[in-house]
Amino acid sequence: MDNLWRVDREIAEAVWGELVRENDEIILIASENYVSEAVLEALGSVLTNKYAEGYPGRRFYQGCRWVDRAEELAIERAKKLFGAEYANVQPHSGSQANMAVYLAMLKPGDRILAMDLNHGGHLSHGHKRNFSGQIYEFCFYGVDPKTETIDFDQVAEQARRHRPKLIVTGASAYPRKIDFDRFREIADEVGAFLMADIAHIAGLVVAGFHPDPVPCSDFVTVTNHKTVRGPRGGMVLCRQEHGRQIDRQVFPGMQGGPLMHVIAAKAVSLKEAQLPAFRKYQKQIINNTRCLAETLLEEGFRLVSGGSDNHLLLVDLRDKGLSGRVAAEVLERAGISCNRNLIPFDPSSPNQTSGIRLGTPAITTRGMKEEQVRLIGKWIGKVLGSPEDDKLVGKIKRETVELTRSFPVYGALRETWRPAPPRAY
Repeated sequence: MDNLWRVDREIAEAVWGELVRENDEIILIASENYVSEAVLEALGSVLTNKYAEGYPGRRFYQGCRWVDRAEELAIERAKKLFGAEYANVQPHSGSQANMAVYLAMLKPGDRILAMDLNHGGHLSHGHKRNFSGQIYEFCFYGVDPKTETIDFDQVAEQARRHRPKLIVTGASAYPRKIDFDRFREIADEVGAFLMADIAHIAGLVVAGFHPDPVPCSDFVTVTNHKTVRGPRGGMVLCRQEHGRQIDRQVFPGMQGGPLMHVIAAKAVSLKEAQLPAFRKYQKQIINNTRCLAETLLEEGFRLVSGGSDNHLLLVDLRDKGLSGRVAAEVLERAGISCNRNLIPFDPSSPNQTSGIRLGTPAITTRGMKEEQVRLIGKWIGKVLGSPEDDKLVGKIKRETVELTRSFPVYGALRETWRPAPPRAY
């Protein structure tokens, strides 16, 4: 960052501070990960200079031959990796990928059936303050109160009652496998399109550790930056017959010029995901999540649905007398980063919540395995067992930093290359 330090020291300090934070904290936020240095190089490349409204071979600007190549590679790799007939790699986020499907197949006021946000769904699945809930009429399904897994009897009953034009499956806080074939059966019964939002589980899907929605879904939306380990952004996968409709809604329907440096970085991460090491990585995510679940159960925590089949788990803190907000804040002071989260049938508000969400993709990228995960789980137990003990929290903070220094994120954090830390840090 020599030029950045010279031109704008304040921003350089912010970047450096974040780099140090990402290295020194144990990140258990399920939606976060570390991209490779190759992805970072594509993100910081001259491709950011190019305006390229349109699609490869159909641009509204001249001089697009190289960005066309980058986007073609991203499309080809997405189709190959997911086994999809068609792919649009331009959406700036997962929410915009979802928006593209809604705009392509629905009219304002049309009805959609999706998972309740309070039971693990996403804002773009119908929250009243989100564009989705403002433009379309949503009805919801949730989880069974006993098993805390998707209540398919309720899904079918809601579908028959409301006759939605689109059924959305997928979640942002659901720790179990999703039966996409069952959703397909229900969608066919009521004549609805089926969209699978696999933003969180995409890496697990392509590695074969989660059921695959592509064969049975009309649309699959993906984010690149979670278990796929790519840049922040989204994609839409669909059947060939719907491809032009999706393209028209991404551009010019809701976006102008695509972010060509991000699309190139998506292509890099999709290539990395085709390597044998990627499947081993996803397997370790599963192993680490199960290990974390077992450790937390031993520490006396209650887990929603009793555990996890994927990369995340939800911890119910009601019997600990803690809100999710307080728990997340004290864990951050101890060097462990997570987020507060609603649990099914949560009596608390979204600002407080009764739970926290924990995920293992980021620590797995760093090379941590079961030995380290068990240690982290015990630290969580100690901190949340005595949240007001500042000495204990400080002690564990020092221990977490010591652990993270043994698993550096990027080569730039080696002690041989470390300028003075920024004042803010």
